[in-house]
Amino acid sequence: MTEIKKEIPLEILKEADELQDIYSKDPRQNSFNALVLGKKGSGKSFLARTCRKPVHIDSFDPGGTKGLKDLILKDGKPTGIIIADTRYESEDPKDPKMFVEWRKQMEKRAKMNYFNYLGTYMLDSSTTWGESIMNWILKNAHIAGEAPRWAHDYVPQKVQIRNWVREMLDLPCDFIMTGHLEGEKDEVSGRMTYEYMTTGKGVILIPLLFDELYIMDPKESSKGTNYRILTKATGSYTACSRLAREGLLEQYEEANIKSILKKVGLPTQDKPLLKKGE
Repeated sequence: MTEIKKEIPLEILKEADELQDIYSKDPRQNSFNALVLGKKGSGKSFLARTCRKPVHIDSFDPGGTKGLKDLILKDGKPTGIIIADTRYESEDPKDPKMFVEWRKQMEKRAKMNYFNYLGTYMLDSSTTWGESIMNWILKNAHIAGEAPRWAHDYVPQKVQIRNWVREMLDLPCDFIMTGHLEGEKDEVSGRMTYEYMTTGKGVILIPLLFDELYIMDPKESSKGTNYRILTKATGSYTACSRLAREGLLEQYEEANIKSILKKVGLPTQDKPLLKKGE
């Protein structure tokens, strides 16, 4: 039977053309976002050295930016390469203030279009950031410093985390959020498995919001430590990558974000440094 070819209606072509135009102008299609997980000392914060500059880090991990000091200050003056906001590193659970302060700063910076001038925004780390959210929830419930109640406290925390992650994913710059891992030993095989250290179902739901879920998996050798990014799952770690599924990344990549961006064809250029003229 001969197939009868019909001319495609004009309105169908117009609709498809408009959708393709929306896609081509969507800044998120050329942006990069990743949830980077790892044990302490695995190189999560150090990864900021390899991102598109300038990099702004909101640090909730005490001492988390010490390894970046040479790119934050030079001769006691800001370099404009990495801007670190460390006010959130100290929190008193009985009188928590850090989440409210961070939220105020995020809203202020959004209004002044601050993020348009960043190459990368990094939240370090989501584990301690999540704790500051819980501290704020407990304070509002007049039980600051006490143990969280399951239905009353964890659900509001999960909602706050999810809503703010969505806000950060829409920023006009690359976005990297770090997090810690917690291990569990399989009683049958004796093998350790590791998962994202966060609240309840957030272990599953939060990583789903990101394009990339990377694990910092350094390897020791006679020549020293080889810092690596795991992009695909192994028996011990859950990692995944939309870019790796397209065959653009290896299972293990060098711990260098710009190198990854170059391999997958995403922008690698820096923006002007946020530094006053001499």
